[in-house]
Amino acid sequence: MSMRDSMPAVSLLGVPYDAHSSFLRGPAGAPAAVRAALNGGSANWCTERGTDLDPAKGAAWRDIGDLNLPEEVEPALTIIREAAADAIVDGGRLVSIGGDHLVTWPLVQAMTEEHDGLTLLHFDAHPDLYDELDGDRYSHACPFARIMEEGKVARLVQFGIRTMTPHQRAQAERFGVEVHEAREGVVSMPSIDDPVYVTIDIDVLDPAFAPGMSHHEPGGWSTRQLLDALAAIARSDAVVVGADIVEINPERDINGLTAMVGAKLVKELLELVGVSSS
Repeated sequence: MSMRDSMPAVSLLGVPYDAHSSFLRGPAGAPAAVRAALNGGSANWCTERGTDLDPAKGAAWRDIGDLNLPEEVEPALTIIREAAADAIVDGGRLVSIGGDHLVTWPLVQAMTEEHDGLTLLHFDAHPDLYDELDGDRYSHACPFARIMEEGKVARLVQFGIRTMTPHQRAQAERFGVEVHEAREGVVSMPSIDDPVYVTIDIDVLDPAFAPGMSHHEPGGWSTRQLLDALAAIARSDAVVVGADIVEINPERDINGLTAMVGAKLVKELLELVGVSSS
């Protein structure tokens, strides 16, 4: 029986942590904002491919709520890692709403304990490969340096990057990161192997499409381009074992636009990790 046929439990988790954001705080409020958009009645629960994820109709996923996280980083990382590990035991899948991008590190740590040869597909304006930023190795600008240092991820593929500093280019070469920069134009999804983890920083999008982000980096993708990339992952038939959306900052949002983009992405990611119509 294949991993796709086994119908594992799929969980949605809120990770409201932003204590190591480098510019503005606010992404800790994203889980509540995105859930409000999901449940606000403005849109239905169907994905673009027609899967109905309405929990009132018995859709096969569960919302396990938000973590209660301290400001102190090491205890917070432990709580996140252990919660993710609990959610994916016995083949479970996880979609999470951050939080800043630091939270991806403990989430991936849990994934690599369950899945060998993990491929990370990372959508972002920034490569987040700094060894440290402003003296902080826990900065949200550093999680992929921490992940790659541990040597448990087989492959890191980045899309939408448009802020590569010389240091981060050197880091990408050091770790063998496959970087597809936004200036390259439309990029076809490369061949990818199982298992896959998808991490989306909302600022992969141009701020015109998602103003509710801390770092307004012009020249980004459209929402349509990101959705098409997720559709390409689905067509690849790769097994996606987990995903996260991070860096939505409701304090900078306009009319709830970014929260609604986040809600749409949550639905597409829930489908991608294995939720199907009943």
